[in-house]
Amino acid sequence: MSLSDPLSAALLRSPRLYNSFSRQVEPWVPPGRQVGVYVCGVTPYDTTHLGHAFSYVVYDALVRYLRSLGYAVRYVQNITDVDDDLLGRARELGVPFQDLTARYLAVFEADMAALNVQRPDMVARATDHIPVMQQMIATLLERGRAYLREGRVYFRVRSAPDYGRLSGCSREEMLVLSRERGGDPTDPRKEDPLDFLMWQPSRPDEPAWDSLWGPGRPGWHIECSAIALTYLGATVDLHGGGYDLIFPHHESERVQSEGYTSQPFVRHWVHNGMLHIGGRKMSKSLKNMVMVRALLDRYPAAALRWYLLSHHYRPAFEYREEDLGEAARQLAVCQEAAGLREVASLGPGPEAVDFRDLFLDALADDFDTPGALRVLLDLAHGLLRAHDLGLDILPGRTALVELADVLGISLAPAP
Repeated sequence: MSLSDPLSAALLRSPRLYNSFSRQVEPWVPPGRQVGVYVCGVTPYDTTHLGHAFSYVVYDALVRYLRSLGYAVRYVQNITDVDDDLLGRARELGVPFQDLTARYLAVFEADMAALNVQRPDMVARATDHIPVMQQMIATLLERGRAYLREGRVYFRVRSAPDYGRLSGCSREEMLVLSRERGGDPTDPRKEDPLDFLMWQPSRPDEPAWDSLWGPGRPGWHIECSAIALTYLGATVDLHGGGYDLIFPHHESERVQSEGYTSQPFVRHWVHNGMLHIGGRKMSKSLKNMVMVRALLDRYPAAALRWYLLSHHYRPAFEYREEDLGEAARQLAVCQEAAGLREVASLGPGPEAVDFRDLFLDALADDFDTPGALRVLLDLAHGLLRAHDLGLDILPGRTALVELADVLGISLAPAP
């Protein structure tokens, strides 16, 4: 749908989204119709688990929704193709890190395509942007926002008095999270335990790039800063990612970017909740993953997408396979309604405009995809009843297919 059709007035309702920075739901009001969206991408050293799928399905659906409102979205995602975890996994398997990246990136892309996740406008590899990272690091060093120790460049967090504002964590909490997430607060070279690496020497079996500080490789946080700056400019309209990225990744990304550009880095921060299994976050490190590929062997891809969007993007939720089965049944109802043939009309069927309004109201309310799916299901049940009564189903059936498409859900039967 677009602003050129008769529903333009309904589509122009202003969406409200939770902003992690302000910690409240607020209108998402970019400065114009051209908007930049950045979402942190994968580190491809394993296959795609359902937690990954939740994040990328959510942001794909959000971008589709914003485009349906008439925004010209430039959607950028990175690939972390040089990283401690990836290099460690390649070392463990005894394969070149480039081969490992290529293998698992192909799996990830195939899984996303199966789930009808559109490829972002720009998918940028970290290793293609080393010069931009080095330029940023050099500037931050010149400004006293960073310092050099034994071939390592650290960002000086005391130069950013609001470090921690995005996460809302105390210093003690940040130290705990830093220790848990690879920040190494005990590093004796640091002026402050929370200072973070922007450049580091490479081990003999790791890739290295020449720099003013010696051969080495970038830290994790600087990669996203450089890529966002390259393709979206100094200020990103909407930055997304998993809740577990808020600290240290997004907090560090924010202060180093603002230290470099002297501009606000992000207008609106959006974070999705974690998918749990057995009460614990689904993750590679915990080895408690449910793989997308295995689920696609047993369920239609559209049912898996429906299942993920049947959960609101912000809270954590527990994976239960019976919920996936229920999602498949609900999808089948909508597919049946979408496939109904017209009959001789004895009167009007479900009022399509009313359902459109309810659907769009749900999405405008902090991107309430569960509420939007309930509207689709209600409309589908109404169409099935109307068909049995010989009522007009064409407007409602058209609306059902169009609205499902806003969320990237195809109502064509699975082959």
